[in-house]
Amino acid sequence: GEGYPDACVAVVEDNGPYIILTKGLALVHARPEDGGLDVGVAVTRLAAPVEFGHPDNDPVDLLLAFCTPGQDAHVGTLGTLARALSSGLADRLRTAPDGDALSVTLHDALKEALPDD
Repeated sequence: GEGYPDACVAVVEDNGPYIILTKGLALVHARPEDGGLDVGVAVTRLAAPVEFGHPDNDPVDLLLAFCTPGQDAHVGTLGTLARALSSGLADRLRTAPDGDALSVTLHDALKEALPDD
């Protein structure tokens, strides 16, 4: 829903930069009940990295955003993202030559979590 982006910002304002998972990578999300309508994942690669205030993993150059409609999908999507990241997804996203390649790289890594379109 339209309130979901604001809820993602509030997560960081309320809880600090725990969404910074690894060097330079933030996992932008909020709770399903904050407006997740479907399973969705997006990636943004920042031209100018941003400081979130994380002691070890700033600055952030990759934003992985996701939303889910319920807790089961939320946990499943997190698990799929974690497996993809542990197999080098962040490096593949950083070296993708353009936006189309970025999108294809993300989609290929997360096939099992995303609905068929």
